[in-house]
Amino acid sequence: MTERVVVTGLGVVAPNGNGTEAFARALREGKSGVRFFPHLREMGFSCQVGGVPQGIDELRTRYLTEEEQMCTNQNMTAAAIAAIDAWTDAGLARPAPESDEVDWDSGAIIGTGCGGMDVVAEKLVPFVNAGKARRLGSTVIEQTLISGNSARVGGLLALGNQVSTNSSACTTGNEAVVEAFRHIRWGGAKRMLAGGSEGHSKYGWAGGDSMKVQCCTFNHAPEKASRPMSATAGGFVPAAGAGILLLESLSSAQARGARIYAEVLAGQVNCGGQRMGGSMSAPNPEGVRRCVRAAVAMAGIRSEEIDAINGHLTATFADPRFDESRLRRQTSQLAKMKAPSYG
Repeated sequence: MTERVVVTGLGVVAPNGNGTEAFARALREGKSGVRFFPHLREMGFSCQVGGVPQGIDELRTRYLTEEEQMCTNQNMTAAAIAAIDAWTDAGLARPAPESDEVDWDSGAIIGTGCGGMDVVAEKLVPFVNAGKARRLGSTVIEQTLISGNSARVGGLLALGNQVSTNSSACTTGNEAVVEAFRHIRWGGAKRMLAGGSEGHSKYGWAGGDSMKVQCCTFNHAPEKASRPMSATAGGFVPAAGAGILLLESLSSAQARGARIYAEVLAGQVNCGGQRMGGSMSAPNPEGVRRCVRAAVAMAGIRSEEIDAINGHLTATFADPRFDESRLRRQTSQLAKMKAPSYG
């Protein structure tokens, strides 16, 4: 027997708003979180703008103890704040730090791309090169492991089920949600925090700048820099933050009387094998078609029932490849399913 999976909690840390209310308000008002950073200009970056969440230093003191702050990097901090918000938004109580109780029914899959790049570049490498490895301290390993974001969340919320980190570039957050969905669907857990997080670092942003795929034409007007699907698009804008969902089995949510935001009907992940026009950074068109068709088939709906499609729009030459009408046509053969009911 498979479980139906629903969303009962939301958490977000973003450049244009921390928390769901502030973030939603910023989206409705068209508020950009992209800002100009003088140090990027001084270091010769072509792209001198980026998105960095504001007020994090004050927030971290509310979410983390002094000891926890000492061993938590930017990436881990964003993940912790968003995860705790999603947890409490779902009506779940945060456990006391001194408690020995473990929630064996709950876990987390929180992905990231670069992890603790800031700590690696600003502390680990300089100390090692200077022959001062022994002075790094005992917390450097926590802050440099890519799994640090989910591990920190697991400890803060006493999660006893699967707690792991995935990393698959731009698909990381979606992949985490799909994996968490599958885990609950087949009875592996009652609840899973799922999403992605990333810290900000000039070292992490330098790669995109060297590839000339980041926007450098709006350094003078950073609020206009993010322009996917625009004729004046000039590349993507690097940014940091976290977005976390609390996924839960429908039976668990109903037993708790939890508020339900949505139901997750399906999810698929694949790879085009870097063939037929695909590469490490560009999807194989056939792979995309297969992934979409498989997800729609698993959901048991017709393509005409899809109300919105969220494309992977990078504001680069790849944008024109995204064609919503074509995507709908390619999935139109699939059967219709009755609308979901929580009764």
